Amino acid sequence: MHENLPGGEILTDGLRDLENGIQSASSLLVLIAAPRLRRCGVRIPATILPLAPPEHELYDFLFAEHGQEAYRLYRSLLRRLVSLENALDIASISVEPARASGK
Repeated sequence: MHENLPGGEILTDGLRDLENGIQSASSLLVLIAAPRLRRCGVRIPATILPLAPPEHELYDFLFAEHGQEAYRLYRSLLRRLVSLENALDIASISVEPARASGK
């Protein structure tokens, strides 16, 4: 459903991982963006929240897998997440007028 949006794979993979109780970079990114995603109509599965803020959990997760490259990857993933959030905002704005006019 969201795969054609920039960063759509983050949302698709993250929601799937949250449904299955898997902590992944995508699931942590979805938790980071959860308030904004909910405002766009995305249902976030109930999950056990990480002990630390998801931003910290994401960095720690990346550091464990990639060592010194973690910060570069972290920044890159956050930029990709912002692209996704912006695309969802635009998509939800373009849907609203159609709903209002009954189309």
